Amino acid sequence: MATQVVLLGTGNPNPDPVRSGPSTAIIVDDRAYLIDAGPGVVRRAQEAYMKGVAPLRSDLLSRLFITHLHSDHTIGLPDLILTPWVMERKKPLRIWGPPGTREMVKHILAAYREDIEIRKKGLEKANETGYRVSVNEIGEGKVHEGDDLLVEALKVKHGAWRHSYAFRFTTPDRVVVVSGDCAPTEETIEFYRGCDVLVHDVYSSSRFEKRPERWKAYHRNSHTSSLELARIASEVGPGTLVLTHQLMWGATPGELIDEIGSVYGGRVHFGNDLDVI
Repeated sequence: MATQVVLLGTGNPNPDPVRSGPSTAIIVDDRAYLIDAGPGVVRRAQEAYMKGVAPLRSDLLSRLFITHLHSDHTIGLPDLILTPWVMERKKPLRIWGPPGTREMVKHILAAYREDIEIRKKGLEKANETGYRVSVNEIGEGKVHEGDDLLVEALKVKHGAWRHSYAFRFTTPDRVVVVSGDCAPTEETIEFYRGCDVLVHDVYSSSRFEKRPERWKAYHRNSHTSSLELARIASEVGPGTLVLTHQLMWGATPGELIDEIGSVYGGRVHFGNDLDVI
């Protein structure tokens, strides 16, 4: 089966009822690899399964890469740890994430200790393995290799976060890069080169000008504007540029596409939840 990219959540911290929090799935053969666990991740995955993406069945969700520990990228982590187990997942959840991930998982499991014990020892008789978590805290470079997949990480610029990463997935037939949240740097441009799909955060350049000054400083140092992304794509030349985590501030999807199109002439896809690329 060809590698698929499934957008499980294309939202941002704003509670948009039609967009779940940030999460992308990369399907390689019959395996699903999730990147980030925003609000609603398991329900979106199950919805994708019901639409025909078999590896996203909830009890099969067992591999997660985390770009950074911002709440909108991790609020779904308790859901991803526990709900697939309730649905009889037997494998522990494997996580590759930045420093701090192991501590976050420890506190999640402590918070749900009573729930876990009741599910194991009460009438439900849940298995002893599916709620467990194996955490590999990562740095830059190769973070996973095997099963026809190479995953590499690059530390990116995202505001005050000391550990925030983009991921590059190399499969037998595609190279997929997921930017996470980041402001552009020369290092990101080099990391993106040669990719078939670039899934990237973006904000509207035109609407940015009307933002309060304190928010301008934050977004300028934490995210990528439509015109910056267009210039990056012009240099990198991805097969498909996928826009996600869109900060619109009143702009329409068409307006955001036009902003990018004023500089970049390649294929651009405005991402919505459950899109398959």
